[in-house]
Amino acid sequence: METSRDVLIFEFENGEVMVVGCDSAGGIGPKPLDKVKVNGYTLGKFTARVALMEVLSTGAKPICIVNALSVEPDPTGVEITKGVKAEAKKADLDPKLAVTGSSEKNVKTEQTGIGVTVIGLTKKESLRIGVSQPKDVVVAIGTPSVGDEVVFAEKKRKIADMTDMLKLLKLEFIHEIIPVGSEGIGHEIETLAKCSKLKFQLANQTKINVEKSAGPATVILSSLPQSELTELEYAVSKPINIVGHLF
Repeated sequence: METSRDVLIFEFENGEVMVVGCDSAGGIGPKPLDKVKVNGYTLGKFTARVALMEVLSTGAKPICIVNALSVEPDPTGVEITKGVKAEAKKADLDPKLAVTGSSEKNVKTEQTGIGVTVIGLTKKESLRIGVSQPKDVVVAIGTPSVGDEVVFAEKKRKIADMTDMLKLLKLEFIHEIIPVGSEGIGHEIETLAKCSKLKFQLANQTKINVEKSAGPATVILSSLPQSELTELEYAVSKPINIVGHLF
């Protein structure tokens, strides 16, 4: 199936669909040549989070994670994999059964590289793509953060995370959900509108930069009726800003 979202969707004859999402990171980690210094656990957690959010946001249930590492198995690979498995557990996966991967066993590496792929399944009628409605508002949950900003923003509870994604999926008044990455909020609003064959207008606001990279999915966009904004604020404790309107 064709989609403007950052996932691949494969439809089967029995009405099920497979959704594939992925994310990668380079030059981020604990190695000498890494530009952004973080421990392996943090890197694994955030990279897995992006791919998991991409799949979950479509309404699919993740069934496995593939963790491709361009580092030695131990110690860096072990630490990264711990982060991946921790995020998998938050998404209700059994890390022992659902996480697989590979690492570099032949060449010494001095810079960290990682790629994570998530595969999920759902019924075609359960896909949450192209279901936004005219007159919906689009809100940004979380503050765009990238590079060295991310860990600090997480400690301050300013970025979206897996808990927020799972809450949003349970709220009946939320029409569509899309995580925001390096292309920024403005790009993802356009994607969201396009999938629903709608147009959009950016909101007149100054609290959040819609062009800034949101790094490892530090922002989640949601479309919903404006009348439900108060309920959303009760449900989610992260910063919420109206960033657009659909018509």
